[in-house]
Amino acid sequence: MDLPIDHFRLLGVSPSAEPEAILRRLETRCDSPPDQGFTHEALLQRADLLRRSADLLTDPADRAEYEAALLRLSESHPNGTVGLDLPSSSEVAGLILLWEAHGAIEAFQLARQGLQPPQAPALGSGREADLTLLAALACRDAALEEQEQRRYESAAQLLIDGIQLQQRMGKLPDQQRLLEDALQALTPFRILDLLSRDLGDQDSHQRGLTLLDELVVARGGLEAVDVDDDQPGSLSQDDFESFFHQIRRFLTVQEQIDLFSRWFEGGASDAGFLTVLALTAAGFSRRKPEFLEQARERMQTLANADLDPMPLLGCLDLLLGNVKDADRHFAVLRDPDLQAWFLNHPGDRLAAQCEYCRAWLERDVLPGYRDVDASGADLDAWFADRDVQGFVDRLDRKASRQIGADEMALAWATAGDASIESSHDLDESVSDVDSEDADAPQPLWQQRWLRPAAAALAVVGIAVGGIALVRRNLDSAPAMLETTSETAEVEETADVDAPALPLADGPIASLKPDLQPSAPSEPLVSDAPTEAELQALVQGWLDAKALTLSGQQADLSVVARDPLVKRVEAERAADAAAGRSKSIDASITTIEVVDRQPHRIELLAQVAYSDRLQDVDGVLIEETAATDFIVTYVLGRDGKQWRLHEYMSGS
Repeated sequence: MDLPIDHFRLLGVSPSAEPEAILRRLETRCDSPPDQGFTHEALLQRADLLRRSADLLTDPADRAEYEAALLRLSESHPNGTVGLDLPSSSEVAGLILLWEAHGAIEAFQLARQGLQPPQAPALGSGREADLTLLAALACRDAALEEQEQRRYESAAQLLIDGIQLQQRMGKLPDQQRLLEDALQALTPFRILDLLSRDLGDQDSHQRGLTLLDELVVARGGLEAVDVDDDQPGSLSQDDFESFFHQIRRFLTVQEQIDLFSRWFEGGASDAGFLTVLALTAAGFSRRKPEFLEQARERMQTLANADLDPMPLLGCLDLLLGNVKDADRHFAVLRDPDLQAWFLNHPGDRLAAQCEYCRAWLERDVLPGYRDVDASGADLDAWFADRDVQGFVDRLDRKASRQIGADEMALAWATAGDASIESSHDLDESVSDVDSEDADAPQPLWQQRWLRPAAAALAVVGIAVGGIALVRRNLDSAPAMLETTSETAEVEETADVDAPALPLADGPIASLKPDLQPSAPSEPLVSDAPTEAELQALVQGWLDAKALTLSGQQADLSVVARDPLVKRVEAERAADAAAGRSKSIDASITTIEVVDRQPHRIELLAQVAYSDRLQDVDGVLIEETAATDFIVTYVLGRDGKQWRLHEYMSGS
């Protein structure tokens, strides 16, 4: 047979090895043969081949001739593989040495070939036993080599071939079981390998979906209670959730709807909530409100004591234009923190519900799909879509749930009066209405949605309860405001004036003791700013913003990037045009560094805040009593200078 190996590799020595080193290596190899159960005859032949290679490499003339032959072959066949011609009587021994020399794939393929006609050995012979054992051992090692190279599906196919060979031979049930266990352990890696491939490889993608379906069904659902940790390939709940979160981004929203629905119908109740989210994501991203109607119907069928369905039903009703039912659902929330947030919101209930709904879409619904843009939830665009308009109007007529125009106008006027940061965005959204519709009477959907709640949006985790899988997966998603000096600008999402949405996982951890604030008089350029320097920068932002909004001059560019500066200037211009001014008292009381990177620092601060809005005659228009807020500040490094890039209420 032609063995794809040279004398150096067969013996396990370097091409530059001296004769003494070669002889020592020979002694070691002969004294330590493999002990997996090969026949005595095969091991004797193995030792004989090792001695022949050592004899050749320790004879100066023979070695020089052999090395010259290797050089000629490498020049004439640069991509070829050097081989040794062995007599058939040394076949098993040669394959054992090839396997020992880390040629597991070649050894498995040649052993499998030797077990098939016309080369098949006699039944019950030592050659049959040796080749069968070698095929099992080489198959396992070959799969491990492929797995180390992250070629998981290739490793799985090797194991499948090895299992089929062992089944046909029927000799080594223990070795077959080891191969089956190794194949089972590869399942999660195979799924990731197949699903992450190029979209053009649909066969691989479908195999990955099938394996994923089989894995979840075998586990008994997404949140398996009785997972056998001793079972090969079994994942703990935490590991499975991490794996599941990783693969979701390779699946389309429709694929996830199909999978979640099938698992739910098969008895995996924990998949029902994910079905609701997937249907909502599909409907909102594709402007298909009928999917939201399906999500609402599915939501009403879920029976989970840990899940408060009211916030989700409220959001779905809002998106379907059913303001009264949405208000009814939001009025009976279980979570006391969420109830308090709605009560303390500066706008009316409709404004707070819109804010909550938008945050829910952006954080919990839209991320996690291959074909859904999770960059933002534009409610104006949703209700400006003609399909959405028609669907909402049909629902209105069907359920006779129209509400009076005066009632809606009053609700939106209140929401507009509560505007803190986004009055200019509000004007822009109204001006975007098609001119052909401007003169026509506005239908109900326009009365409800063309003037979205202007209170600043807090992009934080939504306290909707629900199964642990969903909560942990969504919490581990990438932050929506990962801002560095190189990233694009993001919209302002919150200010200290608006209360933060409560967190799902409990109160914020206690902050560090107070630091003495001091306003910066020059740019912060330190490579590693201290907490005191960081506090001074943020306090400088608050002080400069307060001066600007009161009508005085302040240099905001020392502490903040241009987009934030322009927003403050726009707010001041709007106040001046309305003949009013704002007096703000805001100070950092505690501060903690949450994340520190070379070009990005995230801070968690407690801010003592109060304000007064008054007209030109000094008459009080509106007042915010002294309140403490938790605010996250994101600082970025523009060149050498640190500036405020973004801030958001909550953590």
